[in-house]
Amino acid sequence: MSKPQYETYGPYGHDACGYGAQTLPYRWYEDTYRPAYEAGAYVVAEPVLPSPRRTAAVPEAACPESDTAARTGAPAGDVAPAGAGGRAARRHRARSAQRPESAVRRLLPQALVIAFLAGGTTAFVAKDKAIELDVEGSPRTLHTFADDVTELLAEEGVPVGVHDVVVPAPGTPLASGEEVEVRYGRPVRLTLDGHRREVWTTARTVREALEQLGVRAEGAYLSTPLSRPIGRAGLALDVRTERTVTVLADGRARTIRTNAATVREAVAGAGITLHGQDTTSVPPGSFPRDGQTVTVLRITGAREVREEAIPFDVRRTADPSLFKGTEVVERTGQPGLRRVTYLQRTVNGVRQQPRRERSEVVRTPRTQLVRVGTKAHPPSVRGTEHLDWKGLAACESGGRPDAVDASGTYGGLYQFDTHTWHSLGGTGRPQDAPAAEQTYRAKKLYLRQGAAPWPHCGARLHG
Repeated sequence: MSKPQYETYGPYGHDACGYGAQTLPYRWYEDTYRPAYEAGAYVVAEPVLPSPRRTAAVPEAACPESDTAARTGAPAGDVAPAGAGGRAARRHRARSAQRPESAVRRLLPQALVIAFLAGGTTAFVAKDKAIELDVEGSPRTLHTFADDVTELLAEEGVPVGVHDVVVPAPGTPLASGEEVEVRYGRPVRLTLDGHRREVWTTARTVREALEQLGVRAEGAYLSTPLSRPIGRAGLALDVRTERTVTVLADGRARTIRTNAATVREAVAGAGITLHGQDTTSVPPGSFPRDGQTVTVLRITGAREVREEAIPFDVRRTADPSLFKGTEVVERTGQPGLRRVTYLQRTVNGVRQQPRRERSEVVRTPRTQLVRVGTKAHPPSVRGTEHLDWKGLAACESGGRPDAVDASGTYGGLYQFDTHTWHSLGGTGRPQDAPAAEQTYRAKKLYLRQGAAPWPHCGARLHG
């Protein structure tokens, strides 16, 4: 067998002559120890462990053992000490044969440490991920050990609110090469065609916000330009989309496309002018709806002043000096006067019901005072029960208790004058007394004067 070539390493600064721990490649060496019963030599294979640094091979002549081997013809490292006998030479060869195994035992812990570190480095590299993080349109590539999107955002100090959008969603596991996008929500106080509400959007411009909300900007009125950026604080946006409105005026219909804010503006956009009291069928300040029909009302009107009577009240008080059923007017009532202004309107040539606009009291009414008798009626007058008093009353007054002659001197059923009435115990005017009291006073007058007070109708008393 040819002599093997040794490769020596000095990883820790030792020389290549065996004064440091050597790391050897797989090599073949010849075991020079041969028992008497063996014909040849054993050949042993020894593994070579990895070494961090490799040095150049040293010529055999550089080491003392190499010189001895050259003189004896034996391999380096198996030369017996000078002057030793055959037994010493055999023991030296035996120790030399065992030396590689001792070197393997010494290097095995180092090899395990290196293998552990190599495995840890592999795991370390495996958890490292290259991620592209895009926050509000500003992308950047970074390395992270985060397991999911939530951990990544926490590491990078990117806060996320309930109105913000993260793609992929928080909690999604991460893999190297993925892209994570964050868009912040912005409040928009939107007034769309008269309806006010607050919406949240991740759009960064008004144009993008309208596209997200599905609002058509073509032909619409916008309170801010489409290109205006929307900050994190949001903005107020008034949008009036284009609508179709039909205006009926003066017997004609006009259909227009408009983004007007009020019915009044839409009517003006149709080329119609309102004059004086003219108005529309819907409130002029209301928001015009798509497909709405608005009728213009041509109004002319005038004011009319009327005077109206205010009825007076009647206040009655009990009077024990009067017979029951007798009422005496102590003070005559007087109606008041109210002046009322009415608005008379004509709408599209049709006269409307007058509308009361205002009123004022010109004269207050005066209350009428009436005394009501509570005294019991007197008993019947003897000697007069057989007479026909109804016939006399029918002749004198037509049977009416409140009858008064044309001169105003006589009144009542039996046409008493005031002096005679008072002489018979009556009060006030005879025509204001009840019929029973008038008959009672007439009977007393008959007992005093007979039928003479009634020269034309007195004969009726006897049928």
